[in-house]
Amino acid sequence: MLVNVLCMKWGTKYGATFVNKLHQMVKRHLSIPFRFVCLTDDPKGIDEGIEVFPIPPFPQKNSIHSSKAIRDGGWKKLLTFSSPLYDLTGTALFLDLDLVIVDKIDDFFLPQGDFFIIRDWLKPEITGNSSVYRFEIGKHPDILYRFCAEEDKIRNLYRNEQEYLTASMKEKGLLAYWDDELVKSFKRHCVYPGIQSWFREPKLPDKARIIVFHGQPNPDQAIEGKGGKWFRHVRPTKWVEQHWK
Repeated sequence: MLVNVLCMKWGTKYGATFVNKLHQMVKRHLSIPFRFVCLTDDPKGIDEGIEVFPIPPFPQKNSIHSSKAIRDGGWKKLLTFSSPLYDLTGTALFLDLDLVIVDKIDDFFLPQGDFFIIRDWLKPEITGNSSVYRFEIGKHPDILYRFCAEEDKIRNLYRNEQEYLTASMKEKGLLAYWDDELVKSFKRHCVYPGIQSWFREPKLPDKARIIVFHGQPNPDQAIEGKGGKWFRHVRPTKWVEQHWK
């Protein structure tokens, strides 16, 4: 079985270092044969051995072109549902660049089903978190076409692409969530609350495979002990440095 691991890099927020480190983490923690693919608008600095393709364009349908989504970051993830998606086929695991893999990720390819996503920690009954999702390449282009055809309506209904994606898969009867223990939030599950955060290094949850760094800090900031917000103190985190390489 050959599987796909996808990431996406656009703009200047995350440099090639994030792609390269993600690739190395996947190599260490995935024993299933895989293709590692980065969709990007700037391949400069990305290591050899990583397959690089341009971010696909938004399709046109009913003469409507999604110009806003070209500018707005997260909505670009819907382009992973393009069909065709270059020469890629089969199962794909999408990973955000700002996460750290801390243990084996083979289990993300084992559950049966068309689509899996993180159950969002803030809105568990409403939406998934698209930092880590799995899908079948080329099977759901309708999600992308619908967005392009009804963009204004969809943006009014959904705050971001992950809410729209979750709702769309739920409508199709395909929505499934990862085991909660597999993916944890650095801010919510690792950093100690309140004054404890000033004295205790963030913990690594025992059964976690992936730690998501949504918002701030990013992994490089956590290593240095930067919290991103004045009210969120983060001590230098050695285990992030050990894994994020």
